[in-house]
Amino acid sequence: MTDVAAQLEVFRPELTGYCYRMLGSSFEAEDAVQDTMIRAWKGIDNFEGRSALRSWLYRIATNVCLTMLGSAQRRVRPMDLGPAGSGTATHGGEPRPEEIWVGPVPDERVLPEGTDPANLVAERESIRLAFVAALQLLPAKQRAVLILREVLAWSAQEVADLLGTSVAGVNSALQRARATIAAADTGADLHQPLDAEQKALLGRYVSAFEAYDLTALTALLHEDAVLNMPPLPLWLRGTTDIRAWMSGAGIGCEGSRLLPVTANGLPAFAQYRRSTTGAGHDPWAIIVLEIHDGRIATVNNFLDNTFIRDAPALFPLFGLPTHLP
Repeated sequence: MTDVAAQLEVFRPELTGYCYRMLGSSFEAEDAVQDTMIRAWKGIDNFEGRSALRSWLYRIATNVCLTMLGSAQRRVRPMDLGPAGSGTATHGGEPRPEEIWVGPVPDERVLPEGTDPANLVAERESIRLAFVAALQLLPAKQRAVLILREVLAWSAQEVADLLGTSVAGVNSALQRARATIAAADTGADLHQPLDAEQKALLGRYVSAFEAYDLTALTALLHEDAVLNMPPLPLWLRGTTDIRAWMSGAGIGCEGSRLLPVTANGLPAFAQYRRSTTGAGHDPWAIIVLEIHDGRIATVNNFLDNTFIRDAPALFPLFGLPTHLP
């Protein structure tokens, strides 16, 4: 059975990526894949080999995800809930439940090692926050069809076999799904391997943030840049409001340290704020940046601190320490 476990584990990263796109949550994706592995382990003796092991696992994972989505609320970003707020607000509102938000995912959890470089850009494209949020607009089966056909390049017949439907049904669902995604704002934040200009931009961002030089920091943003802070519902648009927030209610971020990470195929940082104990720095947020035309278009601050949760959850997911001395 050890050999069976090893065979199944090979597929964990790509299954996690699939479930993340379906569910919009790293935590739910991990749970779905674990459930898939347990079901596969228990059912391996009945696996007759009439389909490839990979296809069989995707069938199990799809059924798990469809069940989870049956009673779930659609996951959103703060920008989906209402108009932009004011930078002079004294707080970001009451935190909303984790279950309503599209969350970040570490690249290494969903991008299998050894991915063909020719496919890597497309893989990153399909885990972008804006694209994953757009996927949540689709009914569950349309979502599965779009991911399997457009992202994973399965044939219509393979998808029909997996979902127990017809090729015509698959093609019809794909057409409707494409129309919905085309109408959604998925942004222009495709992140390819960093070039010298992007590296310099990120270097200036880190320097400005850690120095809390708001003039230098907002100079790196588009004039209509967006700042959001799930699980807080408040979001801001424009450098004026962003600067007002960071110099007002957000002033506690002064003195923070940033550690580079990768999330959703985009450049990202773990933000540690000064500890309330006075010693070192504690987890505050995973910052995911969306870049367009040489400037930062969206700053996604996924808050992960003891003001929000009893203990950080995202930082351990990213393999990050829970304190910097």
